[in-house]
Amino acid sequence: MPDIRIRRDHTLGLERARKVAWKWAEHVEQKFDMECTVLEGETSDTVEFKRSGVAGTMIVTGDHFAVHAKLGMLMGAFSGQIESEVGKQLDAALAKEQAKASKKA
Repeated sequence: MPDIRIRRDHTLGLERARKVAWKWAEHVEQKFDMECTVLEGETSDTVEFKRSGVAGTMIVTGDHFAVHAKLGMLMGAFSGQIESEVGKQLDAALAKEQAKASKKA
């Protein structure tokens, strides 16, 4: 099974990063019919996501996001496109939240 691994560093801190992760989870639930579960921790959160052909996690910390997904046979054929789309979505969400943080600073 193909794997997707994406890491994005940031300077948002955990609370703002949580907001980004929750918005991302809501988006993929609606757009891609994913089932998402958020497990909150003291120093990091884990967003578990799954649907037919895809299962993975997003680790959310105060300084980075790490996405790891396993794709089934059929979805594996589109791994490059899926990785690109997830990366774009995460980049856009991070940029938006970092812009908000900059205005408040």
